[in-house]
Amino acid sequence: MTASQRVIVNTIAQYTRTIINVCLSLYSTRLILVTLGETDYGIYSVIAGVVAMLSFVTSALSTTTQRFLSFHHGKKELEQVQLVFGNSWLLHLFIGLLIAIVLCSIGPWITQDFLNIEETRRGAALLVYFLAVLMLFLSFITAPVRALFVARENIVYTSIVDVLDGVLKLVIAILLSRISYDHLISYSSMLTCIFVFNLLALVIYASIKFPEFHVPKLRELNKDYIKGLSNFAGWTIYSTGCVIARNQGIAIILNKIFGAIVNSAYGISLQVSASVQFVSTSIVNAMNPQIMKAEGAGERSKMIRLCEYESKYAFLLLSMVAIPLIAEMDTILQIWLQQVPPHTTMFCRFILIAALCDQISIGLTSANQAIGKIKTYSLIFYTLKLLVILAGWICLKNGLPIVSIMWCFVIIEFATSLIRLPLMKYIADIDILSFCKNVFMRIIVPCIIMALTSYLCTKYFGMSYRIIITTILSFLMGSIAIWFTSLSNEEKLYIKTLVLKRKKQ
Repeated sequence: MTASQRVIVNTIAQYTRTIINVCLSLYSTRLILVTLGETDYGIYSVIAGVVAMLSFVTSALSTTTQRFLSFHHGKKELEQVQLVFGNSWLLHLFIGLLIAIVLCSIGPWITQDFLNIEETRRGAALLVYFLAVLMLFLSFITAPVRALFVARENIVYTSIVDVLDGVLKLVIAILLSRISYDHLISYSSMLTCIFVFNLLALVIYASIKFPEFHVPKLRELNKDYIKGLSNFAGWTIYSTGCVIARNQGIAIILNKIFGAIVNSAYGISLQVSASVQFVSTSIVNAMNPQIMKAEGAGERSKMIRLCEYESKYAFLLLSMVAIPLIAEMDTILQIWLQQVPPHTTMFCRFILIAALCDQISIGLTSANQAIGKIKTYSLIFYTLKLLVILAGWICLKNGLPIVSIMWCFVIIEFATSLIRLPLMKYIADIDILSFCKNVFMRIIVPCIIMALTSYLCTKYFGMSYRIIITTILSFLMGSIAIWFTSLSNEEKLYIKTLVLKRKKQ
């Protein structure tokens, strides 16, 4: 399988996995809510939420591991790959144990004093808390194995495991009502078993298929590798922390000035954004290993070209979903929520526009990770994202309407996306004009055409099923525009070749 074909296969696998799991999750959540009841479901949600706040550390460590594995794969240095994997797994193990010990030591205080839990349910809540900590620890030791699959570009197998994860959660939701023992404890225990299943499924396959996989021994610890991994992971954690702080900072400002109802509207908008961004993250996750490998092989020009492709494809894929959603947001929210909190439509539209702004140069973040000079990039780029908190606070305290904070959000997101260009000029000497020509100039026309098509549909069509027409027409017009204005002759030839092969089969 060629590199381009693997990108397509991996992207399709992630799309399929996400769509199936979203459907399974929606139905499972409904069943679990009915079986547990509002009180026990609320207890589990708040406890899992407290523990899950640290899950971004796992994500940062996994990204770090995948970067170093892909980089050395590109150099074809199997021995170095083995050392990176072994040291990474030990690092995950130590950090996971440390966090688990700290969380367990404060567990009684969190469940007895910090959280508002009925006295009769505090014993069950404490046990659920310990199980949630165990699940977090299992996710820590699973992360480097999953990173190995990404570095190997074997995303199909991990997608299958993730779908099985969703199916098992649905099975739990169905079986839970037939269990006589405490439902909250039973649910948490069975979820823990699923985490164990995920770990075993990945470990067994990796031990058979990947020669670099092994259970590391303490003597493998290498100071230089641990230092490199820790430094990269530290700045990745800082980057993720800035994004979380930005989102939660806005929530706190809105809560202080407008109250909890506005918070619910903002929270819904973040859910909508997270639900649609899988479209762009699928192509990013599929292309990142090749970007890292190209840099590891010393092919800087190829790496930059792949990053340009990543930015273009990620923006176009997200725009094909986000633009009709922005146009039809009122209708979508009415169908989904029925009772829509004030300002929800406005928040959702601005959050999606901000997400599109971020995608126009997203590939340069991958380029920076591939090169490994992450400190300067993270300090400048992600710190600037925090400015929305200050700007939004100033606007609202001076009597400007609530929409002003979202304008600050979009403007700063667009500005930081553009700042990636001079940053990467300094770090990697990229050709800014070439990037603008190959990315910006190729996404403008499809974006305008999809936006205009969606606007005209909402203005001139009044039927109840208009949302379907808007989506289809926007997709078709966008696809035509992308074919004629976004794709190079080389890309068109490749697509034609794929279609002809399918016809012959």
